[in-house]
Amino acid sequence: MSYIKKMLGLLFFALMVLALWQCARRGSPTGGPKDVTPPQLVRAEPENFTTNFKETKIRLYFDELIKLQDVQKQLVVSPPFKNAAEISPQGLPSKYIELVIKDTLRENTTYTINFGQSIQDNNEGNPNSFLTYVFSTGEYIDSLSVAGAVKDAYNKKPDEFISVMLYELDSTYTDSTIYKNPPLYITNTGDSLPFFELKNLKAGKYALFAINDVNKNNKFDQRQDKIGFVTDTITIPTDSVYLLNLFKEIPDYKASVPSLAAKNKIIFGYQGDYKEMQIAPLTELADSVRTTILKDREKDTLHFWFTPTKLDSILFTVTNERLGSIDTFTVKTRDLPMDTLQVTASARGKFNIEDTFSILANTPIAEIDTSKIALKVSDSVPMAYSQVLDTLKNKIDFDFEALPNQKYSFSLLPGAITDFFGMQNDTLDYNLSTGSLADYGNLRITLGGEVSYPVIVQLTNEKGEVKRELKATESQIFAFINLEPGKYIVRVILDENGNGQWDTGSYLEKRQPEKISYLPGTIEIRPNWDQEETFILTN
Repeated sequence: MSYIKKMLGLLFFALMVLALWQCARRGSPTGGPKDVTPPQLVRAEPENFTTNFKETKIRLYFDELIKLQDVQKQLVVSPPFKNAAEISPQGLPSKYIELVIKDTLRENTTYTINFGQSIQDNNEGNPNSFLTYVFSTGEYIDSLSVAGAVKDAYNKKPDEFISVMLYELDSTYTDSTIYKNPPLYITNTGDSLPFFELKNLKAGKYALFAINDVNKNNKFDQRQDKIGFVTDTITIPTDSVYLLNLFKEIPDYKASVPSLAAKNKIIFGYQGDYKEMQIAPLTELADSVRTTILKDREKDTLHFWFTPTKLDSILFTVTNERLGSIDTFTVKTRDLPMDTLQVTASARGKFNIEDTFSILANTPIAEIDTSKIALKVSDSVPMAYSQVLDTLKNKIDFDFEALPNQKYSFSLLPGAITDFFGMQNDTLDYNLSTGSLADYGNLRITLGGEVSYPVIVQLTNEKGEVKRELKATESQIFAFINLEPGKYIVRVILDENGNGQWDTGSYLEKRQPEKISYLPGTIEIRPNWDQEETFILTN
């Protein structure tokens, strides 16, 4: 018995035990036991597993009234139909469903129609899980299979209903086939379990993919879909069980049409990597017009800032020399207000002594006058600090020795910050207070097993937002000090190229994403508590 069949058998047993336990729980009388029995298929026309199939209509009959739930989302036909089958009745209870085939079927091919959990009883909604109808246009039913699981390369929880596809490696197959044509065989994972099994396959050599098919067109759209792939050829029959890592590629570079966002700002959107993107005005600007470019902190957008001009329009070229890409755009000016300097702080009030206090601006910061910036502790005592201007994120990071149970105040007099347009801040005051060390908890993590350095160890909240991270090039204890109480998830990134960040994969470059491992469960950090964890990594 293969590994996947063992796992499915254990899963079935666990579900049966859970169902029996649910039925055996005590409760108040409800007038009789709840119906938990799914509708049963009693007859099919033509019969299931029919060979030499030549019909255009299939009817399935059940032992009770049924309804269809999300059938177009859950129905999986392998090989896929070019034109969606017509399924009825929808919206009305019935003891049968009818499927009308709109395609010309392939010769000598086994077809599998999987209804997922779309067929439910009319009263309680109990699904007939993954009912499958199989037929062949040839003399026999293909009976081989391949199985495995799909995980998300970055997120702890995998996506639901991931399409798993097999492409036959025939004379027409190329690396671009998945962008243009549907696969020969297809199935999907469920809404809670990441396992898959492709059945009724013929022997041969295949390429195996997983795609979260946003458009439901059985093709890979790089700009929307995640993809996972097995690098090696899949030879069927096989006893191997396959694991696919699903990841979102960095999309191919593309410049978007720019637009005037303010009297002094034009936004240039893009897709892909912006680092070799160059923006240059072809229109001759007056000597008095100054320009600078900043990347948006969050969006895939570059901000082209310029001192106001009376030109009716400006012609730009946007180039990417590495790709040999040159785009030309015209931006028409119009009467819009200017973006003026606005300053915000990274924190107010409660402040964790491990955090960095930052001041952020919406327009490009040009100058900092530290003589107009004062940091005081306990409302009156001057305190030393240092500052760094982060030109990439357009913010000022302040470094000072924050101690427990203290109050700090930053005061910025007018002119402390001057932006690219000569605008200056008004008087600004920010008050911070630190708690007692007893308000926080500490976590120390030791890595073991199959660890290769460098690594990045991150703590996230349950939404996946990174709260802390530590990087290391050699074995050490990862000490996360003074953590806010709460639940944390631990993940370890094997930073193969040593660039200090997680790197996604590329299908065309046959590059898998960098590996991420999650410590099972969550860790609850309590106030005034030290906790130690050992995380054994495995391949």
